[in-house]
Amino acid sequence: MNPVLLGLIGFMIVLLSGILMVAFASLRRKSQPVFRDIPAFTHMRHAIGRVVEDGTRLHVSLGRGSMVAPQSAAGLAGLMLLRRLAELTSAGDEPPIATTGDATLAILSQDTLQAASQISAQGAYDHTSGRLTGLSPFSYAAGTMPVIRDENISANVLVGNFGPEAALLTETAERNNIFTLAGSDDLTAQSIFFANAQEPLLGEEVFAAGAYTEAGRIHGASLKMQDILRWGIVIVILVGAVLKLAGVL
Repeated sequence: MNPVLLGLIGFMIVLLSGILMVAFASLRRKSQPVFRDIPAFTHMRHAIGRVVEDGTRLHVSLGRGSMVAPQSAAGLAGLMLLRRLAELTSAGDEPPIATTGDATLAILSQDTLQAASQISAQGAYDHTSGRLTGLSPFSYAAGTMPVIRDENISANVLVGNFGPEAALLTETAERNNIFTLAGSDDLTAQSIFFANAQEPLLGEEVFAAGAYTEAGRIHGASLKMQDILRWGIVIVILVGAVLKLAGVL
């Protein structure tokens, strides 16, 4: 197919998605939206509550996906979850720690934590809370493992783009008996999280985190938009199969 035509189709899908999200977010609801149960988010809320009660710390690791690559979507999902979790732990004694293997993500995580610190009871913002722990996969893991092990962490959230180095992070959390919720857009990391993490997120569940943590109406609208696009793809596949069998294609 013509690359220009493919680009035009992609642009139209993105434009339609944006319009649907804004439309759904603007609708007035008489009740809260109901989502299917994902136990991982329920258990995460319990773990966050224990962080506040025990005076321990939350660790959020955002992976190493570049902001100028397709992997940026998972990184942005992690940043959104970091913002919401920082707000939920604002009444605790210790600010959350964010680690990443990408310089841009590190700066964005610092900005996110600084914004959350304005409503917290922990005092002034600590710039060391957002950390770049390494620029290569295993240097990133090597720099993150001591954070999980040595900084009074009781809840561990890994959301972003990870690779095989994810095994080192989940193994460290497991050895220290730390709650771990983990999700990634990478199939290798997903298989590792499914085997090693206490609460793995599978597939598009990573991008549903905003809706399940009540981060804003736009996140619930995005789930409705995804459902519509999913059904649209199913219909296109079925129509294409029928036309193929009929000899039209």
